[in-house]
Amino acid sequence: MTIDQAKSFVQRHGVVLVSAKGPVPRLTEAIAGEPIAGSWWSHAKAHEIFAVLQAVAESGDVLVCRLVEGKVTLVHRRLWPALVRVAERFPKNHVAQVREEHTASGHHVNREVLFPKWVPVEVRERAKAMSEEQALAALGPWTALPDPKSRRPAAGTASRKRKSSARTRTRP
Repeated sequence: MTIDQAKSFVQRHGVVLVSAKGPVPRLTEAIAGEPIAGSWWSHAKAHEIFAVLQAVAESGDVLVCRLVEGKVTLVHRRLWPALVRVAERFPKNHVAQVREEHTASGHHVNREVLFPKWVPVEVRERAKAMSEEQALAALGPWTALPDPKSRRPAAGTASRKRKSSARTRTRP
């Protein structure tokens, strides 16, 4: 798979996982052209996978975050307004941008850019024009699934209850 094909894959699906198993497609398997058992680092196409992943992650059209179940996720720019519209439904660290930096010693370090600091102004404006239902529908059916690692309800459920209970809470 070429870099352009990988970018098209992310654009078409909108939300994909880099390599972890979950409710959305995995880019590593699309690049390899087959299911990967174990770590993709041990796959025969590991160098190709790495190069393509790096290029896609560095694209200005892809957000790298931990949106789906806290796993490294790629979100295409076309869905950023939807994500911004419903960002409060996700844990804060899931909507933070993850950026890989290379240190002077040659190591790779992940740094987070907190939400909403990574969000362009035009994306914020487009998000305001969307309903919550439109945003969740755009992100896909996985938003209705509960996060297996937390006690939080699914991204697409219980927001009205949480909002109404937050309004009625009093502070001591």
